[in-house]
Amino acid sequence: MNSCAKLKVHGVVQGVSFRSFTKRHAEQLGLKGYVKNLGDGTVEAFVEGEKKKIEQLIETLHDGPEKATVHKIDIEWIAYTGLFKDFRIIY
Repeated sequence: MNSCAKLKVHGVVQGVSFRSFTKRHAEQLGLKGYVKNLGDGTVEAFVEGEKKKIEQLIETLHDGPEKATVHKIDIEWIAYTGLFKDFRIIY
């Protein structure tokens, strides 16, 4: 069953390759969507795919890349849109 989640990752998550880490793991799980830095120092991800795989990605993001420190991830489950064909980094 396909789901969609909007994530907001708080902590030391900018300037530590967090977006590329997210993209790599999302692609490995076959997920679609995007990841981008926000002006408040957080990272936003919009992820679509199988709910179990989205949950796996969220667990992976809690660890993050080596130099990141994730304090919390806000998760908003929303209706599946099917808008995305791949997973990309928005600059």
